Amino acid sequence: MRVIALLAWFLSLVAAQPALAASSPHLQTLEQQLSALLASRSGDVGVAALDLATGETVAINGDKAYPMASTMKVAVAAAYLDQVEAGRRTLNDRIAGQSARSLIESMMIKSNNQSTDLLIANLGGPRAIQQWLEHNQIRGVRVDRNIARLLADKRDLWDLRDSASPVAMVQMLRSLDKGNILTPANRAYLLDVMARCSTGKNRIRGMLAGVPIAHKTGTLNNYTSDVGYLTLPDGRRLAVAFFARGGTDRPLTIAQAARTIYDGFAGWVRSVSFADSMARAISAN
Repeated sequence: MRVIALLAWFLSLVAAQPALAASSPHLQTLEQQLSALLASRSGDVGVAALDLATGETVAINGDKAYPMASTMKVAVAAAYLDQVEAGRRTLNDRIAGQSARSLIESMMIKSNNQSTDLLIANLGGPRAIQQWLEHNQIRGVRVDRNIARLLADKRDLWDLRDSASPVAMVQMLRSLDKGNILTPANRAYLLDVMARCSTGKNRIRGMLAGVPIAHKTGTLNNYTSDVGYLTLPDGRRLAVAFFARGGTDRPLTIAQAARTIYDGFAGWVRSVSFADSMARAISAN
């Protein structure tokens, strides 16, 4: 009986910890810091960060599905820009009396829901966005409803509709930044409107004053998210995703996790640079 009791106690400890994704070996210290931070919080938080230059990744609850809320607007903007590249649409097209450019900027900068739904309808509805994701082999990201329907439906923060895992989100961000989906001009435009995001300044931006950030926030009752790109001191860039449901102080948790990730990746880059310099100095003697 004592063995069974000890086993049950051990399993309860394991279950209490946030699930770790397969983070890169070089980032194990950062993974442990993030795990300790999130274990001290009452909510269910998923985090992922990916170095766009090396592919190095760290994640906590990285493969768990969370609501996207308004972070799905990144996919809507990208799908429209893809249509621009195909010659089927332009940023000057008029939609309900407004230019597509003004709708995209309203959607991405101010998170305007009406602008979002006008763009979704123009593209052919939520199914068209999902087909665009599948065509570009972006997996683990689901778009099932427009914003009006999502907000009208009974709220269920565990609903798999309109969800993404943190790892899937950073992989989508990587595809948009490094893949062949968008031309450099349209990629630069998307990053520019994300850099001008005016919502959720207490999330990713909360503890990273002066750091170049391009992002998109999401908010529902009892839910907070933020996804986007961070630039490290040496110019390297990270794709990051933070999803938090339940609990308290969700924006603060995201801000602290973002700062931890920034410091962790920046510290690792500095240590690698120092090691490389030492190796060159030794080989020169």
